[in-house]
Amino acid sequence: MDRLVNTVRPYAWGSTTAIPELLGTTPTGEPQAEMWMGAHPGAPSVTERGPLNEVIDADPVRELGAAAVEKFGPHLPFLLKLLAAGAPLSLQVHPDLTQAKEGFAAEEAAGVPLDAPHRNYKDANHKPELICALTPFEGLCGFRDPIEAADALDALGVDSLKPYVDLLHAHPEEAALREVLTALLTADHEEMAHTVAEATAAATRLGGAHAPYAALAHHYPSDPGVIAAMLLNHVRLQPGEALFLGAGVPHAYLDGLGVEIMANSDNVLRCGLTPKHVDVPELLRIVRFEPTDPGVLRPEASPSGEEVYDTPIDEFRLSRFVRAPGAAPTDVTAPTPQILLAVAGRPKAGEVTLAPGQSVFVPAGEKAELSGTGTVFRATVVA
Repeated sequence: MDRLVNTVRPYAWGSTTAIPELLGTTPTGEPQAEMWMGAHPGAPSVTERGPLNEVIDADPVRELGAAAVEKFGPHLPFLLKLLAAGAPLSLQVHPDLTQAKEGFAAEEAAGVPLDAPHRNYKDANHKPELICALTPFEGLCGFRDPIEAADALDALGVDSLKPYVDLLHAHPEEAALREVLTALLTADHEEMAHTVAEATAAATRLGGAHAPYAALAHHYPSDPGVIAAMLLNHVRLQPGEALFLGAGVPHAYLDGLGVEIMANSDNVLRCGLTPKHVDVPELLRIVRFEPTDPGVLRPEASPSGEEVYDTPIDEFRLSRFVRAPGAAPTDVTAPTPQILLAVAGRPKAGEVTLAPGQSVFVPAGEKAELSGTGTVFRATVVA
């Protein structure tokens, strides 16, 4: 197996302390938002044999296994991350596989450069994802019932929000949510800035369930995403709990440290809480306008001690092992590629001792055994 050297991405929303605290390193004072583990060409993990993407490219069947290559192609189909949010991420959605293929092909045909600020589709893949909390973690996930959203807006007592309240009461659910989000994103900028300011002041006074939404305006004081966020469920995860985010579900992470795994894609359509490009027509084509239960996931234990987070897709499978002192070694050999990530203690993967935040890549079929004490996340695929 290969010990991984991983890149930390310094996005502005990142926590300055959470990842250093896990790694046991000194904070630099700069945000440290994500640590990437995998073969994404943007920041591939490095092994003693070279960058992981180049190692896999040299012999995909040996590294990934014949079944995974046949099902997903000659590339590692997932990206594993440590994600540390110190400020809200953008309110966003991801396309399904068909939408991603169509969108990517259309932008390629139109000659839109991959690095253009208004480019929506960086690849032809979908991006389902799972976030598992390592600390208390807050996020927004999926539309809540339009009547609940209307009540939340109405409670603010802001006159300019009353048309949205009426829309949420007057239409079937899908139409109501679509009309309100469209109206928010296409409203006059100056008028919306005034509405956001009034709504934020009212939400701050009310506190309680309104407080998380009021906090958004401190980062994005005139952004319509502050109001759009009130259409969504606010979710608090405790350590070990997780959220699965499928195609078309609007979401944003707000605060906390977690292990995130996703299909290997960079396709994001933004709804707000961002200075970046918002393509309203394309966004409205992708968003699924239906109320959803956020569906907090808890791991399901197996006799081997593996705790699995069940999801409906095959590009990734995330599980964890919480190893007690004196526990017998656990064989984790698999016919698929794996990344093993320690987050507590000093467990061993084979002969490699892992401190928190350290990881290894295990090629398909290679003998792998966990021993020692600590918590290890296991990322692989269903092939």
